[in-house]
Amino acid sequence: MNKHVAVVEDELDIMELISVHLRRERFSVRGFLNGSSFLRSLDSEPPSLVVLDLMLPDVDGFEICRILKAKPAYASIPIVILTARSEETERVLGLELGADDYMIKPFSPRELTARVKAVLRRTVKQEVEAEKIEVGGLLKIDPQKYEVMVEGEKVDLTATEFRILQLLASKNGWVFSRDKILTHLWGSEKMVLDRTIDVHIKHLREKMGKAAGLIKNMRGIGYKLEA
Repeated sequence: MNKHVAVVEDELDIMELISVHLRRERFSVRGFLNGSSFLRSLDSEPPSLVVLDLMLPDVDGFEICRILKAKPAYASIPIVILTARSEETERVLGLELGADDYMIKPFSPRELTARVKAVLRRTVKQEVEAEKIEVGGLLKIDPQKYEVMVEGEKVDLTATEFRILQLLASKNGWVFSRDKILTHLWGSEKMVLDRTIDVHIKHLREKMGKAAGLIKNMRGIGYKLEA
């Protein structure tokens, strides 16, 4: 498979357990006992995917998510959060910060490996489909750079907002149900409610200025983007 996975986990026995199971599936693995050493490694050895604990001794895992998604060079690296923090608010925050999956300890190493594979499959599909999109001469989306421009001005979006906008813009005029949007974001492992999509759409419209009207609500169904 020749994919490189970074495991950021401060408990050595858990890191080694994860590493053993990933290596059995032909992943190369590099472990980090803290967030700082992982962040320092990014320029020299960016991973294909990160398995990330939240409760690290130095840098909070949520902050690592923010750092990765804020930099174009790292924004496309998928993240699987693995943590003992099980509160719904924290699951939602992790996903909204751009994590691709969220697993709670105690966990099954085999299930974690299966989820890593599933996230990488989705990532490959998204990369293949990652073409620049322009809508009505007003909105431009560059998936490779995670960049959105409205009338030539850059719009700062969260990773989740970007992926929703990219999906809507990929099929001009198509209606996407809330459930389809959730499935696009997190596959079958949907851990948030449909109303979360409404909140993201609200934030998108607030940030998009003159392009806000491109996103239309289809009452009782979902959303579409139409020039």
